[in-house]
Amino acid sequence: MIEKEQIKFLKFPKEDVLNKRKDQIDRFLELQRALSLGNLEHQKVKIVFVDDSGFKKVETTIWGITDKEVILKQSTIIPLERIISIS
Repeated sequence: MIEKEQIKFLKFPKEDVLNKRKDQIDRFLELQRALSLGNLEHQKVKIVFVDDSGFKKVETTIWGITDKEVILKQSTIIPLERIISIS
């Protein structure tokens, strides 16, 4: 578990952690669902992602999604291709 305030200090490799196109599409759909939950019901989600030193998990609200990154509070960003799962 990591605090969202610590994410800005992490280093992220460029390659995608998910190899299959279907998994990448499913990840994006899950992120869109989580964004709706955050905006409509102020519900937090758990995001599992990988930085240059290994697996991390954060519990937070998703504020926005672009085609390359997920935006959390205080302009904290996680690259989309580094996210393994959202729950």
